[in-house]
Amino acid sequence: MKFDVVTLFPELIMDSVNHGITSRALKDKKISLKTYNPRLFSNRKGGQIDDHPFGGGPGMLMQAEPVIQALKEAKKNSSNPYTIYMTPQGKPFNQSKAIEFSKKEHLVILCGRYEGVDQRIIDTEIDEESSVGDFVLSGGEIPSLVLIDAISRFLEGVVGDPKSVETDTFSNGLIKYPQYTRPELSEFGDVPKVLLSGDHKLIKRWQLKQSLLKTRKNRPDLLKNRDFSEEEEEIMEEIIREDES
Repeated sequence: MKFDVVTLFPELIMDSVNHGITSRALKDKKISLKTYNPRLFSNRKGGQIDDHPFGGGPGMLMQAEPVIQALKEAKKNSSNPYTIYMTPQGKPFNQSKAIEFSKKEHLVILCGRYEGVDQRIIDTEIDEESSVGDFVLSGGEIPSLVLIDAISRFLEGVVGDPKSVETDTFSNGLIKYPQYTRPELSEFGDVPKVLLSGDHKLIKRWQLKQSLLKTRKNRPDLLKNRDFSEEEEEIMEEIIREDES
């Protein structure tokens, strides 16, 4: 997959991806990554690309022309680019979106700064606005790195063991169950005996119950409209009975 990032801080993007899974993915040519700085497309002194919004209001906006030119350059010679603008006003980015985006051939990601961007950029060049959460950051660079990392995990050959992706949190719509490693006994607590039993059926049921418990505690919204399986319904009833006793 090809990633192109339009950003005022290209070094922030490139320095960050040179670690861990994304670094290996780049070396193995599973992904490619290039940055485009809108300042290089500005005709103003010092490459300035921000200006006051019409109608008043605090802060500055990224100007349309240099950003659009940078986006067009990123899309040049690409048959099917998909352009995403990182903004808290966008659609929520989640595991399902990561899977959806991983099926694209070429993603062009725009990182906003200041108070945002001129609306004409969105109207003419953006296919989708995406948000990594209901909060505001200083720019879109960190959210763009979140996208690149999450999406790359779904590309063939990027993660060493594909099964680890299949069992990640949210892969089945639930938060992942607790996990343990050696030692079995510790001053900080012991490994649950069921995990040492060797009974795979019992272990799987324990893991599902723990996932449901943790999701109920931390993300009850995920259970609100869930289409529970028969086993999940049975376990949820068990959890409710335990709460009431």
